Amino acid sequence: MSTFSYIKGLGFHVPERIYTNTDLEKIVDTNDEWITSRTGIKQRHVVEDETCHDLAYEASLKALQEAGMEAEELTHVIVATFTGDMPIPSTSCLLMERLGIKNIAAMDLSAACSGFVYAVEVARALINLDPTAKILVCGAEVVTSRVNWEDRSTCVLFGDGAGAAVMVAGTGDESGKILDTLVRADGNHGMNLTVKGGGSAYSYKAGDTVGVENFVEMQGREIYKHAVRSMTSISNEILKRQGLSIDDVDVLLPHQANMRIIEAVGKKLGILREKVFANVDKYGNTSAASIPIALADARESGFIKDGDLVLLATFGGGLTWGSSLIQF
Repeated sequence: MSTFSYIKGLGFHVPERIYTNTDLEKIVDTNDEWITSRTGIKQRHVVEDETCHDLAYEASLKALQEAGMEAEELTHVIVATFTGDMPIPSTSCLLMERLGIKNIAAMDLSAACSGFVYAVEVARALINLDPTAKILVCGAEVVTSRVNWEDRSTCVLFGDGAGAAVMVAGTGDESGKILDTLVRADGNHGMNLTVKGGGSAYSYKAGDTVGVENFVEMQGREIYKHAVRSMTSISNEILKRQGLSIDDVDVLLPHQANMRIIEAVGKKLGILREKVFANVDKYGNTSAASIPIALADARESGFIKDGDLVLLATFGGGLTWGSSLIQF
């Protein structure tokens, strides 16, 4: 009997502080109508004193609790993020220390908004190598630390948060069975979405002034077109690979970047709007945390029910994109 990877537990956490669109009107030249009509976002959660690993820790506790596991049972910790606490040590190592565990594998993964799906693919590979593995996969971001609050085209889009999943091996038909995952990238278009500051190509020295290169810069029109095209194509590809059609899908759960993108992907795939999960209005774009927050939220709220076939579709800087099929 074939071994599959399963999501045994899910959890998410967002900061308490909320920035509404009205709050942003006091910070930058914008208004609620402009933001809502272009993005569908009404509010976003923003950290006060929390760090990336703080958010990851809270989400991980919930995922472990739902999985009925203790942190000491884990064999690997993977954190997908581009806004970790610091370059060294990794956020995954900081999370391990916070969870009170050591002497297991830990690593951060950088694929921007696609990071969680990429991390799921890495976890699947590790479980295939060792079916006894028990892996914590977390997408955690403090995106607002990399937002230029003077740039109204980007600062209105993002929020902070974390989502986590516990992945294990199995051979039966338990809920959370990952049927397949596909990930792709194209560096030719990478400069359309960047955070350059701090990298070796944009290094700095003590006393330098912080510049716009340290924050998210995006060619919105190009990103929109590539996001819709790539998420649609990879969703069709993974369905075809599994001998399925969009009619077999009970829930489409796309990256929560922008309501226009979510609606365009659903329309191109030909899925009914009532099957498409969206919570971008409440949380904004939380990058690598977007998919796991949405997955945990949809499961907790009952949008995803036992027996549902869920199609994940994501897109991010790099440029990267990916898709997963999960049978609940």
